[in-house]
Amino acid sequence: MSQRTVTLLTRAGCHLCEQARPLLAEICAETGAELLEVDVDTDLRLRAEYGDRLPVFLLDGNEHGYWQVEPERLRAALTT
Repeated sequence: MSQRTVTLLTRAGCHLCEQARPLLAEICAETGAELLEVDVDTDLRLRAEYGDRLPVFLLDGNEHGYWQVEPERLRAALTT
C-alpha cells in the first residue's frame, strides 16, 4: 500500500490551525502517514475556496474535515 498523505490547510495566525498541527503530527507518526502543510494565502484558488473555514484537513487530497480534528475518525481512515 502506498503512503497516505494528510494535508493541513492553514494560514498564519490561525489559532485552530496551531491546535490541530501537533495532533495531526502525532496521528501521522502513529500511522506512517505523511503530513503536509499548505498556507492557503499562498494560492489564490485555495484562499477563495476555503476563506476563513480553516483549518481544513485533506486525506490523500480529499477533504476529510475542518475546524477540529476527529482523532479516531482520522486514525480509522488512515488504517483502512
